[in-house]
Amino acid sequence: MATQRYGEDIDRALGMWVKLARAFTTVNRLVVDNVRRLGMTLPQFGVIECLGHLGPQTLGVLSRKNLTSCGNTTVVVDNLQRQGLVERRQAERDRRTTYVHLTPRGKRTFERTFLQHARFVHSLASVLSPREQETLSALLKKLGLSLMRSRD
Repeated sequence: MATQRYGEDIDRALGMWVKLARAFTTVNRLVVDNVRRLGMTLPQFGVIECLGHLGPQTLGVLSRKNLTSCGNTTVVVDNLQRQGLVERRQAERDRRTTYVHLTPRGKRTFERTFLQHARFVHSLASVLSPREQETLSALLKKLGLSLMRSRD
């Protein structure tokens, strides 16, 4: 059975979406597997990475940075806290605000795992030339920002 055609512009957009979805699914599966080999879930790794690069953050910021719900972020931080990787501290000026900090053990975990992960992602991207990686990044950013603005 032949693929139904909806017009050149729509067919092009659908083809782009299918390729984007398949590429994301494949890359994400490989990244999740790599993070599991490092001993974490992807949400746990996201929190450790964010705190390792940006320093202490509130649960709300961690949630937005990792594209997860506040409830899920709370559970992830609870689990990381039980493992001794993070701790919660009230802000000195506003005790209603709580920041999540890496513990010394959490800092060592970040230092041990992030470079390994970064090298793994580099190996996945190496099928593209540096220029192609920059072009793809710019195009994806343009698409994502445009779609976020259209939802507001």
